[in-house]
Amino acid sequence: MVPSLLARAVARRWLIPLGVALAVLAALPRSATADSVDLVLVVANDVSRSVDDSEFQLERQGYASAMSDPKVLAAIRSGRNQAIAVCMVEWSSASQQKVVVDWAVVRDEATAKAWGAAVVAAPRSFAAFTAIGAGIDFAMEQIARSGFNSDHLVIDVAGDGTNNSGRPVNEARDDAVKAGVTINGLAIINDHPAMPIYAHVQPPGGLDKYYQDNVIGGAGSFVMVVHDFATFASALVSKLVREIAEAPPNDGTPAHAAKIEQ
Repeated sequence: MVPSLLARAVARRWLIPLGVALAVLAALPRSATADSVDLVLVVANDVSRSVDDSEFQLERQGYASAMSDPKVLAAIRSGRNQAIAVCMVEWSSASQQKVVVDWAVVRDEATAKAWGAAVVAAPRSFAAFTAIGAGIDFAMEQIARSGFNSDHLVIDVAGDGTNNSGRPVNEARDDAVKAGVTINGLAIINDHPAMPIYAHVQPPGGLDKYYQDNVIGGAGSFVMVVHDFATFASALVSKLVREIAEAPPNDGTPAHAAKIEQ
């Protein structure tokens, strides 16, 4: 069922026949001979124009340092396969998504630091509108082609504003959850926004509630709240440890909207 739903997502994005998409997915190495990992993770990062260059650099450095943090490495070592597969993508407007660092296996300090170095070295991709739904769809495509075996498929959506471009984010979220993918959120709160973007970054009830209601979903899903970019790295450590070591497999358990303050 999962490959079929993923195939529909691929077919819808590229307007190709569903049968062709199914054939492509069937050819991927998902048998017992493929690499088995404890987590298949797509890091889907908001680089819309509400994220300025200094905040963007803090994000990138945060991802790099978090992945090689001793707590994260200990969580990886605690798994059955002692390895996770990670792909980083960036998104902005509905037509703007890009793979920043393609699929890589992280299993120890060396591979974690290599991943982090690649993240820091990559240039910024975009700076336009905020299409969270399109970002989720693009992340689903990366999962469909990953070739890794895992019972736990996760998309991490990090952003500082509401969806204002592309298809409704809750539709993309629901499609991903039906395919057995968990979506977790990292809501970056702008406590002092400029007036033109106030409603975008401070929606009614707060950005954390917006993420709970519209973005996250799936077994064990949660949203983590960060109030400034300076604490981004420490929040990521907590988030990754929870996803690697504590989150349950996608077994159809009803989603819950847990919120964790940083």
